[in-house]
Amino acid sequence: MPYTAHLDTFARDRLPAPADQPEFLFELPELQFPGRLNCAAELLDKRIGQGWGERRCLIAPDGTTWTYAELQSRAHRIANVLVQDMGLVPGNRVLLRAANSPMLAACWFAVVMAGGIAVGTMPMLRARELAQIIDKAQVSHALCDAALADELAQAAAAAPALREVRHFGTTAECSLEARMARQSDRFAAVDTAADDICLLAFTSGTTGQPKATMHGHRDVMAACVCFPRHVLRAGADDVFIGSPPLAFTFGLGGLLLFPMHVGAATVLLAKASPPDLLDGIARHRATVLFTAPTSYRAMAEATRQRRLSQPQGGTLRKCVSAGEALPAATRTLWREATGIELIDGIGATEMLHIFISADEQTARPGATGKAVPGYRACVVDERLNPLPPGQVGRLAVKGPTGCRYLDDPRQSQYVQGGWNLTGDAYVQDADGYFFYQSRTDDMIVSAGYNIAGPEVEDMLLRHPDVAECAVIGVPDDERGQVVKAFVVLKPGVAGDAACARALQDYVKANIAPYKYPRAVEFRSGLPRTETGKLQRFRLRQT
Repeated sequence: MPYTAHLDTFARDRLPAPADQPEFLFELPELQFPGRLNCAAELLDKRIGQGWGERRCLIAPDGTTWTYAELQSRAHRIANVLVQDMGLVPGNRVLLRAANSPMLAACWFAVVMAGGIAVGTMPMLRARELAQIIDKAQVSHALCDAALADELAQAAAAAPALREVRHFGTTAECSLEARMARQSDRFAAVDTAADDICLLAFTSGTTGQPKATMHGHRDVMAACVCFPRHVLRAGADDVFIGSPPLAFTFGLGGLLLFPMHVGAATVLLAKASPPDLLDGIARHRATVLFTAPTSYRAMAEATRQRRLSQPQGGTLRKCVSAGEALPAATRTLWREATGIELIDGIGATEMLHIFISADEQTARPGATGKAVPGYRACVVDERLNPLPPGQVGRLAVKGPTGCRYLDDPRQSQYVQGGWNLTGDAYVQDADGYFFYQSRTDDMIVSAGYNIAGPEVEDMLLRHPDVAECAVIGVPDDERGQVVKAFVVLKPGVAGDAACARALQDYVKANIAPYKYPRAVEFRSGLPRTETGKLQRFRLRQT
């Protein structure tokens, strides 16, 4: 038997060269995985074999609940549709497009069980962005919520690689549900290798060109036994809830993989604004919350008034913050409002999930935490020399997961000397706690979303009234940062409020709406060097 189960070796063939990959560490006993491993079977089929079949698993906003056995039945039927109706072979890439829902979770498990590679996409992405993903990953199959079909159809028109699409959430005769009804609810998971790729997670980086991070079955299981076991410490009776989309690895781990690893239930909200989260916590008696600092700040007073936390007589007992830096003031505000100490953490799409954190008992104001068991972290200079406590430098990390970009020259920027360089500037104190300072690149992190300034600039430059533009992130009390655009208009165009709104609406209509510039400043010119290079640092000083 060949080592890989992939018949379509596209992903394996495009892994970085071994010398360009990070050093992987498997120092904990729980990280000793077998050579053959299918993480979907491990998290679902094996759990049912342990007697968890009738436990609550997935909860929809209206209260509809699937047990572990019901999720398995649907996932197995979808896997049979993929293989028998859609011609999937192990290694094919399958794009998933839907808001958080039990059906999306079933599709993810089906793809991975069948040996496919799941490619999650956020519902807000437009056709142009979807087309980039399809082209980069050479996506051949897609499972899409019918409510989101239009943008995918536009993208597919220019994507010859995408040959099979099925929609769900519709009564059409050709729908995924109709196909599922004709299939068996029994499917034997493909006997994948532990390092076979099962997940492509896209991150835009700072250039606006999408990067696909590659993670295997072993990576998924490693993420489940590091941060959750040693820091979060949730149990089978917990009910998880949160805001990040399953297309984000933060959401995939916190709202699907981690709860299922311990036999817990999870509430999957299609809409997860602060009011939606508050209502969901109350209605479903949620105990574990995953969201960004912005949401915690927005929900603090209402959580106090509604007495939703366990110390106040409610159910909420553990709260995880990630996606952006957690201000010390937000930590204090949440603790005073709820009696709960936030579990802060830093993760990265390249690393799959959180690798520095601290639990409630060991958290310190202003600190992200220490390296999660299973990982090593240090602060280094430009030559990768460790810096002493108190000096600001680049954060370097290694552990059981790491960065492997799909066929991308930027691999050499992220991985150096076996270390993953996350693009964050940190300082470490004498006790080993890490304190976030800033991003070392031009990534804008707004309300937990990563936004590449050059992508927004490119879209603004497509508007007929724009001559030049530059985009940066500026501090914001509520969102951490917001996108600000400095715009030079073409002659004869008035730089007024109506023009600013028109530019904002144009960006919203063509790329994901969360990327639009919330602030627009009109300039007669932009600061540049003698060679014409834009001086972003001068814009940040204004």
